[in-house]
Amino acid sequence: MLGLAGVGLVAGIVSTVVSLATVVSYPALLAFGLPPLTANVTNTVALLFTGVGAAAGSRQELTGQGRLLARLGLVTALGGATGAALLLVTPSRTFEAVAPALIASASLLLLLHRPRAGRVYLGGENGVALRAGVFCVAVYTGYFGAAGGILMFAVLAAALDRPAAGVNAVKNVVGAFANAVAAVWFAMMGPVDWAAVGPLAVGFLVGGRIGPAVARRMPGQTLRVGAALCGLAVAVKLGFDAYGR
Repeated sequence: MLGLAGVGLVAGIVSTVVSLATVVSYPALLAFGLPPLTANVTNTVALLFTGVGAAAGSRQELTGQGRLLARLGLVTALGGATGAALLLVTPSRTFEAVAPALIASASLLLLLHRPRAGRVYLGGENGVALRAGVFCVAVYTGYFGAAGGILMFAVLAAALDRPAAGVNAVKNVVGAFANAVAAVWFAMMGPVDWAAVGPLAVGFLVGGRIGPAVARRMPGQTLRVGAALCGLAVAVKLGFDAYGR
């Protein structure tokens, strides 16, 4: 229990800062002896608590953002449900083939595009293009999921006129809606190891609460560049897995 709580703490911080919780938590669950499918669904259910912790830790950045979060949260939930439904009728190989290119493109966009105050794309925070982009990322997250937070960060960073920590806070909360859809589905239908969910969720909750404070204190564009570099590393790994066999 202490080991799982510790894993959740580290993964929760990593999730809210650079959107790669599963890189930490999923291999740890396998190491603790859970079968791959059980580890995947257990991790997804427990990850729901990262969003709760992140929302609590990001109150400074989220003040006055209720309408934006509600709009994007609804779009994200619908996208996550669509992705989960697609997963039932199409092979996951579909996204395995395109995921490396998607993640690499989003990471390069984050790395090369330096945000400027007052300049936004995708129609800004009220733009239809932003909602379409968020929906597509949510479909990807519900279907495949790898580095979905980095894709969401890239879309939001293009449309929101906010510092990186503010964009990251919106990403953490909005992304939780897509994860919640999958978590509810897995809780009802999947082989969840509830004994593992408890301590892991506690760690995720605390880590999610700490993560925004870490992101807030990162100097300059470190958060944006760090997320981009992590995304490129994941893209290389997924590309090797998909095409190097």
